[in-house]
Amino acid sequence: MDAIISPYLIAIALGWIVAQGLKYVFAVVRTGKIGNLRQLYLSGNMPSAHSATVVALATTIGLYEGLDSALFGIAALFAAIVMYDAIMVRRSTGEQGVAIQQLIKTTHSKITLPRAAKGHTPVEVIVGMVLGVVIGIVVFFATK
Repeated sequence: MDAIISPYLIAIALGWIVAQGLKYVFAVVRTGKIGNLRQLYLSGNMPSAHSATVVALATTIGLYEGLDSALFGIAALFAAIVMYDAIMVRRSTGEQGVAIQQLIKTTHSKITLPRAAKGHTPVEVIVGMVLGVVIGIVVFFATK
């Protein structure tokens, strides 16, 4: 590997940029509004940028180092933990945040509404995972 820039860092950056860019595109298609630039950095929605990023990294590692390497095993475990967290932990805390917001509104409390960070649905994570595999393969062949 004689790349000037690490293909692993390229995979990470592309995974994040492409997924966040697609979130913006999907939001524009869904709402018809082009000014919602917050989609470029907010968590949640389609596709999961966390999943795309970690899977792009794991795919690149697997292709360069081998699917039987210890480093790929670690990257695959890391990706699985991140994707599990996006669906199970972050999603449930986001739902709890929405419930807390509703309670505050219903009771007309003076408490400032907290932000409810969204997690991901399984479909959003799967799409992010597929996007990450594609990005990892592209990065591998582009930097080989």
